[in-house]
Amino acid sequence: MSGLAVEHLRVRLAELHQALRVAVAHQSAAAAVLTRPDLTPFCVTDEQVDTLLDRVDAFTEAMTEPPSAPRPDPESEQHLRRLAAARGVTLPLDALATRYGLSRVEQDALLLVAAPELDPGYERVYAYVVDNLNRRAPCVELLVTVVAEAPADRLAVRRLLGSSGRLRRYGLLRAYGEAPNEPARELALGGGVFEYLMGWGGDVGILGHDPGEVTHPERPVASPYLRSDRLIALGRALAAGDVDVVGLWGCSADSQPDAARALATAAGRPLRRVTADVAQDLRTAAALNAILWVPADRDFDEALVRSGVPLCLTGVNPWRPPGLLAARTYAELTIPAPDFPERREMWSSAFPVLDPDVLEDLAARYRMSGGDLRAVAAVADAGARLSGTGGPVAEHVEPAIATVTRGRTSGVVQSIIPRRTAEDLVLPEAQMSQIAEIASAFRAWPRIAESWGFACKSTTGGVKALFTGEPGTGKTMSAEVVTGMLGLELLKVDLAQVVSKWVGETEKNMEEVFRQAEESHAVLLFDEADALFGKRGEVKQGTDRYANLEVGYLLQRLEASDGLIILTSNLKENIDPAFTRRFHFVVHFPRPGLAERRRLWELAFPPEAPLDPEVDVEVLCRLDMTGAGIASAARTAALSAADSVSSSIGMRHVVRGVSRQFQREARLFRPAELGRYAGLLTDNGSAHA
Repeated sequence: MSGLAVEHLRVRLAELHQALRVAVAHQSAAAAVLTRPDLTPFCVTDEQVDTLLDRVDAFTEAMTEPPSAPRPDPESEQHLRRLAAARGVTLPLDALATRYGLSRVEQDALLLVAAPELDPGYERVYAYVVDNLNRRAPCVELLVTVVAEAPADRLAVRRLLGSSGRLRRYGLLRAYGEAPNEPARELALGGGVFEYLMGWGGDVGILGHDPGEVTHPERPVASPYLRSDRLIALGRALAAGDVDVVGLWGCSADSQPDAARALATAAGRPLRRVTADVAQDLRTAAALNAILWVPADRDFDEALVRSGVPLCLTGVNPWRPPGLLAARTYAELTIPAPDFPERREMWSSAFPVLDPDVLEDLAARYRMSGGDLRAVAAVADAGARLSGTGGPVAEHVEPAIATVTRGRTSGVVQSIIPRRTAEDLVLPEAQMSQIAEIASAFRAWPRIAESWGFACKSTTGGVKALFTGEPGTGKTMSAEVVTGMLGLELLKVDLAQVVSKWVGETEKNMEEVFRQAEESHAVLLFDEADALFGKRGEVKQGTDRYANLEVGYLLQRLEASDGLIILTSNLKENIDPAFTRRFHFVVHFPRPGLAERRRLWELAFPPEAPLDPEVDVEVLCRLDMTGAGIASAARTAALSAADSVSSSIGMRHVVRGVSRQFQREARLFRPAELGRYAGLLTDNGSAHA
């Protein structure tokens, strides 16, 4: 590859050598006319002034002529491209030009800057062309003189080499040093460009970067914002100059790029993002006739007030600098989150091959931004390619969603990937039906809320459920099962990390919890929620007032959430009535009855466990124990069997496990409850070995 790359540079430089000879000849002719050894060091003669005026007159007369047509590529260069294609590679200069959209003139300028790194002799030639031996480095004036001959071409090249041109915007060329004017600006190659052109390796994608560039994504996803008549009208007003600042508020951080792009599309202009150098951003946006996007999470700069460049401001909450609004023409739009039909259209554009029912289900369960959805599509495509089976992309959508959305957690929540299913859940039929109904309701709510208009009749979004019952009756497991039915992630709130004695910290931590759940499209579980959602009391001291404020904040945040939120509590009466009214489902978990305990004992021992056939489940299921208690007793029995080097888990080990569980629960275990196995229980609660 290096050989072809060097040969390509030789061919292109040979072309430029002809241009250099022409530039040298022009300079030589000019010097012959303008140089008078006897007078030049002391004054400018009348003849010299006339010659210079004739030259500038000719230049200004030809300034408006159309630029010259681009030169065709020589056959030798085409031959090199064919050789490279036969080897399955691309010539580095061609790859660089394709990646950054460089014209042939821009490529020539790049090669002229690279030439002194090949041979220092170029520096003296460059100094001769610009008639100054102190300016040996390639500069704007030199590049314009060599690659452009006609005045119109010179002006066009001068623009290409400016700070807003592609070469300098992407950092392929960098300006350095001080210069009295722009033509004298000296230029050097960006890092790694020379090595890449020589074919010595490198990544073309990282050779240049324009930090202010906002490109259109390669993967098309329908933009919900282009369905807004008001946004389209604002975009057209920007294009017409009727307004020059537009605020787009209410969209999340992930959605703001799509909203800004939609405004620029409606205006028919490119979009650029503000960076650290606001003044240069404004100059570049003006040069490219672009809209400058200013997210609300940055400091205000006075240059925005003085400029006339159209601006797009975005943020979750409005950000309206008074000085900017006073000096410019401002309009704004509060953008709601995409509704169910818009989300369905987004999913359909990302996965046109999916069944309509599947698309509806995905749109109901996930409120994804365009960026997240594009990531899901890319991961799903990669999964389909790597599977080796040539199966449809549809099989890889759910794993891709999990890859993109899960794991965005911190210390305040514990991520739980549901592994237990409805078959592992042992509840009375009424409670089982309610659990299934919660999952169905969450899938159906977006459709009836947004398509059927029920959102206007309800003050709360999403689905909220309260699980009450004694410890160990299956509340937490049921939350896991519901989450598994929906194919989502379960985020369990760590109350010890959330609740703080410092004023305002609890609310701050809770906001982080809700934000993580919304970003991860996860089910939120508040286990033993009494500590957070308990009853408000009478204000007797300052801390009572703040505690009541926390409850008030939680009420408001619970209503605002569009997700599935589950609270568990040992006693329903411990929860503030204001919360209870906002629950769509309240499920009470009773202690298991005889039939449920029988099933729980059957599920307590894995199929691989060496359970003695003599273990009498009929006797065990008559013991008043919860599901968690039975599972704990089974584990203790297995440990006891392993400790005694027994080949199987026998009845004596199970009795010991039950005895230990009763002790942990501070309950009296009477031998009579074991019937004919009472002899296995000793007075101190341990079983016979």
